[in-house]
Amino acid sequence: MFINRSAENTLKKLLGQYPVVAVTGPRQSGKTTLVRHVCCDKAYVLLEDLDAREFAQTDPRGFLAQFPDGAILDEVQRCPQLLSYLQGIVDREQRVGHFILTGSQQFSLRSGLSQTLAGRVALLPLLPFSLQALAAAGKAPESLVDMLWMGAYPPIYDRGYEPSTWYANYVRTYIERDVRDLINVRDLSTFQRFVRLCAGRNGQLVNLSSLAADCGITHNTAKSWLGVLEASYLIYLLQPYHRNFNKRLVKTPKLYFLDAGLAAWLLGVQRPEHLQVHPLFGALFESWVVSECLKARWHSGKEPNFYFWRDRSGHEVDLLVDQGVCVLPVEIKSGQTIGADFFRPLKRWQDLVGDFAASPALVYGGDVRQQRSHCDIVPWRTVPELASRF
Repeated sequence: MFINRSAENTLKKLLGQYPVVAVTGPRQSGKTTLVRHVCCDKAYVLLEDLDAREFAQTDPRGFLAQFPDGAILDEVQRCPQLLSYLQGIVDREQRVGHFILTGSQQFSLRSGLSQTLAGRVALLPLLPFSLQALAAAGKAPESLVDMLWMGAYPPIYDRGYEPSTWYANYVRTYIERDVRDLINVRDLSTFQRFVRLCAGRNGQLVNLSSLAADCGITHNTAKSWLGVLEASYLIYLLQPYHRNFNKRLVKTPKLYFLDAGLAAWLLGVQRPEHLQVHPLFGALFESWVVSECLKARWHSGKEPNFYFWRDRSGHEVDLLVDQGVCVLPVEIKSGQTIGADFFRPLKRWQDLVGDFAASPALVYGGDVRQQRSHCDIVPWRTVPELASRF
């Protein structure tokens, strides 16, 4: 069953404007399914196939000559030298929607594209399913706990895999296939321990020294490995808001896993009922909200405009949306009952900036939407509707 995604319309639009479109994202996020659905008339080549890759590496001109009408080149980071030859073809042909590339390693692919196909390629990041896509297909989990435990990777919904088993295999495959390509890791178990330590710091400020010490690695290694997780779209580093309010502001980013189900598995959560009493339940909910907002931006072809704000005294607003003329503050609370303390961070922000130029929002784990005079209260099920405003 193909589940419609908002990125489909964006992909079609970009194909009508650019000679090359590159769809990036984590492994198993649905990149291949999407591009083959939209471009069903295009030839398809998976460059992880040894024979195809050997042909592309040894005779790139002959390889590309097979596709006079263009093609889908899947996992193109496996053969980066193809990009230089693509440049000559697209410059000569001057056709939009000529080639579609996919890749699961953000940094290596982006660097190659910027060097060889600058101005000729559009980038479209694709994350796993959004709640909006799942709900439209009638596959959305019934409860917030189930949503966070199951995560949003397509195989769990398309093929009915049990989440714990699937995530175990996903992490094992990711480590064996991707980590060796990006960095020289002698002891894979150490890297796996590092990933679990990152999951334990989900929703927290990045502390490389602490991560390195707890994992038994150097500070520079911890920084490099964190970059690997970010390059593979497993984590997102939310940057602090840069405006100076004459206070000492935190300048360190916050670490969020882009899929709550993966983070929950890394934390050792085996059943959904165990999740609600887990000490990091609130952090998982916060990361899920941030991820849904990122999906809304990326899947519509826009760059993220998200930050957080925190001063040295610990006052914090979980999410700030920079809308150009104003900044929208969003507070995120996993509780199902709204308490007066939920509004304190927003009140603190109001004291700093004066009257709100944009109505603030409070996202919480309950089911009832409210419109109060000073705040829009958003239940978890309607987060996609809120994110679409960004």
